[in-house]
Amino acid sequence: MTVGAGCVYLVGAGPGALDLVTVRAMELVRRADVIIYDYLVNPALLDEAAPTAEIIYAGKTASAHTLTQDEINALLVEKARAGKTVVRLKGGDPYVFGRGGEEGLALKQEGIPFEVVPGVSSAIAAPAYAGIPVTHRNVASQVTFITGHEDPTKAESALDWAALARMGGTKVFLMGIERLRDIAAQLTQHGADAATPVALVRWGTTARQETLVGTLGTIAGLVEQRGFRPPAVIVVGEVVKLRDELNWFEKRPLFGQRIVITRARHQAGSLRRKLVELGADVLEIATIRIDPLPLPAEQLARLARFGEHFDWLVFSSPNGVDRLFGEMRTHRLDLRVLGAARIAALGPATAARIEKRDLRVDLQPSTFTKEALAAAFAELDVKGKRFCLVQGTLADPGLAERLQSRGAVVEAWTLYRTQPETTDAGGARERFMREGAHWIIFTSASTVENWYRLGLQPTDGVSAPRAISIGPVTSDALRQRNIALAAEARQATLDSVIDSIRHLI
Repeated sequence: MTVGAGCVYLVGAGPGALDLVTVRAMELVRRADVIIYDYLVNPALLDEAAPTAEIIYAGKTASAHTLTQDEINALLVEKARAGKTVVRLKGGDPYVFGRGGEEGLALKQEGIPFEVVPGVSSAIAAPAYAGIPVTHRNVASQVTFITGHEDPTKAESALDWAALARMGGTKVFLMGIERLRDIAAQLTQHGADAATPVALVRWGTTARQETLVGTLGTIAGLVEQRGFRPPAVIVVGEVVKLRDELNWFEKRPLFGQRIVITRARHQAGSLRRKLVELGADVLEIATIRIDPLPLPAEQLARLARFGEHFDWLVFSSPNGVDRLFGEMRTHRLDLRVLGAARIAALGPATAARIEKRDLRVDLQPSTFTKEALAAAFAELDVKGKRFCLVQGTLADPGLAERLQSRGAVVEAWTLYRTQPETTDAGGARERFMREGAHWIIFTSASTVENWYRLGLQPTDGVSAPRAISIGPVTSDALRQRNIALAAEARQATLDSVIDSIRHLI
């Protein structure tokens, strides 16, 4: 082993769905110094990388190579010799037509330590998500995996087409769409029945999945009619007939619906998961980010004896909840500092975030606006009462002013700044402009404003999204920017937002 050498991990990133990535793969992505990734890797996986990680694209398609295989091998050696922890991230499994063996041999030759992390191969996952088991006790007792894209430098094919045509069971071809007509012709010319069922599964396991079914005799023509493009897996065999009964993934209620979510990245996870579970194709185009602001020394001293200084603690957003309790955790303060202070919350999401910390919300208006919160306090005697309003830099001063007009003593603690998001590491903005979307979800007025400033417009001929708002304030912001509103959620919750879409489909 070379003195000072790092280590290379040849990691299978799975077939595309983020929840099919192995625990080991996720762990290595999070601690990698360098990530060298391929075309078929889900870009969302790269969001798990450390901010300091060097991320290098080395994708290859049939018609375009960012780096040659020799250049990739040399890059792995170079980064490892610099003492880096290198993750070579490959779609599917690195040893199933992934050229991982070639990379391993190159590393071995140079004395670089490496580890292989298997991944779920699209050869079995894509058919499964299309309702096609590659084996079945009564239909196919064997499965053969075949490359559809042999080394172009070979003088002749290494495949025994006569043997493949005679072979029973299921045949799965990877990377073969551009040679499909030849593959079908070779099989039928060597004795396979032209009526043998064939299925193509494109972008398998993801919400972009498309499935095309035909026979050896018809499939090439169907591909040309549909303009069916790679990447796709080809499944040949009687198991394809089971799709009608076992097709589960494409039956999900939001399958085929592309939905843009505009929340800050750290907040988008819950909404994304809910939409993905329902089958939606989610584009995360964050329009804002939430930057924390530390408490000044004077306010921090008051936080340490909060119950002595305040009668009410008021939260208008989940961000405020997270920030205040984050400050308490940082400075080793616990719930006892709140004393007998009562708590008010705007909206069920804010209330839920408070209750997760084993605190009870004393006041929550049924309508989720600051005006409604001010009206709720109108029923109480607030004269002389001391209020702490936890907020961000874009907070509306209306609540503080109405409380003060009735004799309350109000302090506003500004704990976070809402900023326009400028980065798009996963390429979601580019994909939106190229492919459009069916829906776009807005969860605050600031997301509307910053979306408007981005000025993103889909290419002519692709669908422009219909806007869904989480509540009246957000809806007003949409109207002010002349963005047509398709629906406003009945309640200011993520589930209600999703229900709004489901009712309109």
